[in-house]
Amino acid sequence: MTVELGTLPTALGYLLRRAQVAVFADFIASLEEVGLRPGQFSALLVIAGNPGLSQRELCAALDIQEANFVPMMNGLVRRRLAQRRPSPADHRRHALHLTARGATLLRRAHALQHTHERRLTARLGAAGRAELTRLLRELTTL
Repeated sequence: MTVELGTLPTALGYLLRRAQVAVFADFIASLEEVGLRPGQFSALLVIAGNPGLSQRELCAALDIQEANFVPMMNGLVRRRLAQRRPSPADHRRHALHLTARGATLLRRAHALQHTHERRLTARLGAAGRAELTRLLRELTTL
């Protein structure tokens, strides 16, 4: 049976969502070895690049609701990949840091992510990837 999708196949939101689902499925499979989900990978990457960042700052940078981030961070802490330390500037806040174990796991995850990116680039070609990147950046400024 063929399902009529109406105007969905030409709707940007629909196409972006379908592309996101496909890309995330590949990304999740790529990082299965290290047991990270896309949000966890992003959080570790940002923590690694910004030691001492507060939870609020990380959430703002990644556009994550703090209520959703807390359980994710709790999981990273339980796995001993990251830790919360009292902020030297404001003892009411936590400063986020990678652990040595987290840094090691992130190096492997980063290598796996590069393989995933190469796979996507092979599908689009280098010029197609550059154009898609440019177009998606245009949409993020709405």
